[in-house]
Amino acid sequence: MDLLKQSGETLAGRVSYLELNPFDVTETGNEPSELDRLWLRGGFPESYLASTDVASLRWRRDFVRSYLERDIPQFRPRLAAETMRRLWSMLAHMQGGLLNVAQLARNIGLDSRQAGGYLDLLVDLLIVRRLAPWHANAGKRLVKSPKVYVRDSGLLHALLAIRDRETLLSHPVVGSSWEGFVIENMLNVASDGVQGFFYRTGGGAEIDLVLTFPSGGSWAIEIKRSLTPRPEKGFHVACEDIRPERKIVVYPGREAFPIGSGTQAMPVGDLIKELIGKAV
Repeated sequence: MDLLKQSGETLAGRVSYLELNPFDVTETGNEPSELDRLWLRGGFPESYLASTDVASLRWRRDFVRSYLERDIPQFRPRLAAETMRRLWSMLAHMQGGLLNVAQLARNIGLDSRQAGGYLDLLVDLLIVRRLAPWHANAGKRLVKSPKVYVRDSGLLHALLAIRDRETLLSHPVVGSSWEGFVIENMLNVASDGVQGFFYRTGGGAEIDLVLTFPSGGSWAIEIKRSLTPRPEKGFHVACEDIRPERKIVVYPGREAFPIGSGTQAMPVGDLIKELIGKAV
C-alpha cells in the first residue's frame, strides 16, 4: 500500500493483484485433529502454529486490537476504533445471517450510510465476506439480501471469546461457524471464474452454497456439522429449482457415501480436492 501511494503513475494495466489467503485445508491436512485445529484457530500462521490454544487466542486478540487501532485508520483516518470494534463484534454474532444494514446501523448507533461504508471497508480489507444470493430463477420469490461472514474462523472465535474446541462445540454459533469455514475454504481454492452464491426462497427452499462454473454448470452444497448428515426438504426443493450438476452435503466425517436422491455426503477435504481437479 505504501509503495502504491508513493508511485507517481497510475500503474493501470501494469500491476497484478494476488490475494494471499490464510492457510486452508489443502495446506494443513484433512485429518480430524488438523481440521478441528484449523477451524478453531483460523488460518493465520501465527495463530494456527501457536504452541497452545491459549497462545493462539492471545495472538488473535492482539491482531484484532492492532488492526482496529493501527491498520484500519490508515484507510479511514477519522474512523473510531471503538465503533469499528462494535461493528466487527456485531458481525461475528450475525455469522451466516442475512445482512440488514439498517438494523446493524441502529444497533451500533450509526446511520445506514456510515454503517454501509464501514462494512464495505471490511469487505475490501478481506475481513468480511458478503455472499450474494442466487437470482437466476425469476419465477420464484427469492431472498435478495446477502449473507455475511467473518472470513477467518479464528478471528470469529476470538471476537466471540471462544477459547477451545469444547467451548466452540457448545456455543450457539457452532453451526454457522462451520458453515463459514467450509465456504471460505471452498472459495479460496476455486479456479478463476468459479463463483459462490447461496439460494433461498420465501417458501423456505435453501442451499447453503451454490458454485457456478464458467462452463455453465453448478454444484449445490449443503453444509452440516453432524456425523449423520441429512439435508432438509428445502434443499431438495431448491435443487429442483436450479437443477445443479451435483448435490453434495459436506460434513465433518472421514468417508464419502450416498444419502439418496442423487445426493452424496463428503468430507470437506475430499470435496476441495474434487473442486481443484475440476476442469472449469
